Amino acid sequence: MTTAIKRFNGIIKELNIPGSGSGCLAGLKFVAKDLFDVKDEVTGIGNLDWARTHKPATANADTIELLLNEGATLVGKACTDEFAFSVDGINIHFGAPDNPQYPDRIPGGSSSGSGSAVAAGLVDFALGTDTGGSIRVPASYCGVYGFRPSHGRVSVNGVMPLAQKLDAVGWMSRNPEMLETLGSILLKESPSKVFPKKLLIAKDTFGLVMPALRTAIEEAVENIASNFSAVEEVHLEPYGWEGHAQLYRVFQGWECWKNYGEWITETNPHICPSIKERFDFTSTVTAEDYKEATAFRNRIVDGFSELLAGDTILCLPTTTNVPPLIDASDEELLKNRARNMNLTSVAPLAAVPEICIPIKLTEKTTTGLSFMAHHGNDMMLLNFCRNIYNRFKQER
Repeated sequence: MTTAIKRFNGIIKELNIPGSGSGCLAGLKFVAKDLFDVKDEVTGIGNLDWARTHKPATANADTIELLLNEGATLVGKACTDEFAFSVDGINIHFGAPDNPQYPDRIPGGSSSGSGSAVAAGLVDFALGTDTGGSIRVPASYCGVYGFRPSHGRVSVNGVMPLAQKLDAVGWMSRNPEMLETLGSILLKESPSKVFPKKLLIAKDTFGLVMPALRTAIEEAVENIASNFSAVEEVHLEPYGWEGHAQLYRVFQGWECWKNYGEWITETNPHICPSIKERFDFTSTVTAEDYKEATAFRNRIVDGFSELLAGDTILCLPTTTNVPPLIDASDEELLKNRARNMNLTSVAPLAAVPEICIPIKLTEKTTTGLSFMAHHGNDMMLLNFCRNIYNRFKQER
C-alpha cells in the first residue's frame, strides 16, 4: 500500500451484550466479525456504502445466539476486509488491526479484527468466517489458534456470504482448550476421546515455505510425528493440488458476483482498488466455467475423503512466510496472497476441517502449522490439538 495506514485494535464498534447468567462460557468475552448479524446493529461487511444502504439486523446470527446462551458476553464488532474478499487484513475505511507479535506487519484477513483482538488479549475468543483462509491466515500471522470446521457443519444463518459453497464459520482463541469448548457448542457435539491413528505429511506443500520458516516448521513436524506409530509422506499432486488455486478462484468468483454484483453495479460503492479488481474478475466467470469447476471439485472431495479415511490427519504449512510489512506494495501483497492460496484453498475445496496451531520461530514470534481431517471429524481434530499442546507443555 502506498499511503499511511491507520492501526487500531481491530474492534470497529464496542458492544455490551451480556449472555445468560450461566453456562460454560459465563464470564468470558468475545467479538464477532462484521459479517455476523447482531440484533439492532447494521451488518456492514467492512464497507461504508453497504452499511449506509442496509438496515439493522432483526435477530442475532445463530452462532452468536448459541454463545450468548452459554453465558459469553459480546463486546464488539470486529473489522473485516471488505466483503471478506481479501486475506491481507487492511480495510481502507477503518485501517489495519494491530498484529501484536509483528507490530510492523499486516494481521492477515479477512477475519483480521478477530485475530487481532484475540492475540492482544482483549477477548477470550472470536468468531470469524473462512472462505479461502480468512481464519487460518490471521491465526498464523497473529500467533493464535484458529479453526475452520467441515463445510456445512456450523450454521451460517445470519452470516453474510462470500461464496456459499466455500464459506465456513470459524473461531480463534489463545489456547486449544477454548477452541475445543467452542467446537462442542457450535458443532453441537460432545468432545472426542479419539486421538488420530495416522499422520500424513503433505510433502509437496512444504516446498512453498520460505527458508526463514523452514527449520522451525520441520522440527515441529518431527516432534509431532513422534506421537504417532503410523506416519506417511504423501503428495497432493494426484488430488489436483496444482490446480486448486485457480479452481478456487472460479468457484469463489461465480458465487461472489451472484451475491454482490447487482448491488455493486447499481451503487458503484467506494471499494479498495485491489478488491475492486477481484470483483471485476468475478463478473467474467461463466456458467460453463462454474459447471466445469464443480465437476473438478467433486473429484477433489472424493479424493480427500479416501485420503483421510478413518482416524487420519494431514499436516501442511498454514502460510508460506511471515506476514508482509504493513506498507508493502499492492504487488507484494498480491504475490503473498497467491502463494498462500496454494495452501489455504485445499480445505474449502475438499470440504474438510482444518486447524492452525502456532509454531515457535523466536522467543516472541510464531508461524502456523495446519492439520486437516476427514469431513465430520472436527472434534477428533480439536482433541488432537489439545493433546499435542499439553504434551509439548509437559515436555517444556
